[in-house]
Amino acid sequence: MRLLSNRKIQLVLNGGFGLVLLAVAFVSVRHFVGKGWPIHHADPVLVSGSALLFLAAYAFKAWGWQRLFHASERPTADALAFAGGAACVGGIALPGRLDDAIRIAIVKRYPGTKTGIGTLGLSLIILGMLDNAALTPLASVAAAGSHHWTTRAGFAVVAAAGIAAAAVVAFLPRIARWRFVARWRFGRWVAEHTHCTKEAWAAWLLISVSWSLRGLAVFLLLNALSMPGSYVLALAFLVASAASAALPIAPAGAATQAGAGAAILALSGVGTANAVAFSIAAQALVIVTGAAVMLLIAAWLLALRVRPRFFPRAAAAAEMP
Repeated sequence: MRLLSNRKIQLVLNGGFGLVLLAVAFVSVRHFVGKGWPIHHADPVLVSGSALLFLAAYAFKAWGWQRLFHASERPTADALAFAGGAACVGGIALPGRLDDAIRIAIVKRYPGTKTGIGTLGLSLIILGMLDNAALTPLASVAAAGSHHWTTRAGFAVVAAAGIAAAAVVAFLPRIARWRFVARWRFGRWVAEHTHCTKEAWAAWLLISVSWSLRGLAVFLLLNALSMPGSYVLALAFLVASAASAALPIAPAGAATQAGAGAAILALSGVGTANAVAFSIAAQALVIVTGAAVMLLIAAWLLALRVRPRFFPRAAAAAEMP
């Protein structure tokens, strides 16, 4: 604990972690560009546009998550975005659902965070429900465009689950104030730390924008790789990947999502090899984008720490009223 509390040790560890992220990003891009995956003949403009959309989706997801906290204990958006990127990178090897533990640990250790672990856990539960609610319109469109009754039924289940989740989020503050619930200590704690219904709807809107941007990013990636597909197919791929992430136990988050997305593409008429290759390429792009989010925020924090040392007069002038 003494070593970890040392600022120099923290700087070395953070710098080493950043170099590892850079290495992962470089090796991933080099592998997919030079090897047999279909990304080696992709349109660079469309791939860049897809990456930028994924990057913007992280920001909207962080803003939506931020709305689920009370103003007095609300983490900063960069802390939540950093946690989202770290969870995405950690999904390469960690089993499914352990990404929430990564989010809690990073937000709790992020500079300036005042919220407790319990509040973070509650916000993640509500965030997951809002994710399901945001997927409802996308799943409905995917179900309407599906030609197989099995996939149509699966998307219908996802849409129904999203409606149920939206109802729980909408009525949870009211339920927590019931006399029967308030009799219990946990019920009183939930009533004190749960979200405001108005803020929850704002969070749902921001999270819906995030998922819409991801759907558009998948659509651009399909066209970048010259694969037959439409926006409906892109939504089907996205919904299938997101629904697989809700499994309580999975071998690895990224692998599970890639497998689910490849299965939907194969059922839609895409060749099995191309479906698997595209799904892995899409997951690689998402992971590289998550690493980029972490590196950008880390660079920004480092710049804020270094600036007072090299520009003391400018920092003093900025602090003056």
